[in-house]
Amino acid sequence: MAQQLLRRFLASDVSRKPSQGWWQPVPSETLQTPQSSRTIYTIRISSTTFNIQDGPDFQDEVVNSETPAVLDFHAQWCGPCKILGPRLEKMVAKQHRKVVMANVDVDDHTYLDIESEVLVVSTGLAMKNGDMVDKFVSIRDEDQLETFLKKLIG
Repeated sequence: MAQQLLRRFLASDVSRKPSQGWWQPVPSETLQTPQSSRTIYTIRISSTTFNIQDGPDFQDEVVNSETPAVLDFHAQWCGPCKILGPRLEKMVAKQHRKVVMANVDVDDHTYLDIESEVLVVSTGLAMKNGDMVDKFVSIRDEDQLETFLKKLIG
């Protein structure tokens, strides 16, 4: 279904390139559309927050990263996760790129929550140099999150 929508989008007349801002080019070969040579632009909400797509993405963006990372294990159906996620993202943004935030949907990536020993959502993990250094479970207020992040940044 998604591939059909992507093909329809690529076939449409999308010729206007965004002028500036948060737009980042994604070459069409990355999207596996050999019939098109167009460049698609995607928007990234924050330069410090991203969604984990798969195992290799987790390795590249979190485990092998020189920047400490906070992992937000969440689910779409989880009420507390909907409160914690934006709050944690706001606190990470205040750290001015000293730490990044990776969103992990536990329904899409069950292998990651099993490997990370995440038993409940919402759970936050702090990783530095590929090692887990701290963890919290459930909602935290901004002061607690700030202490958690300061400890990670050290």
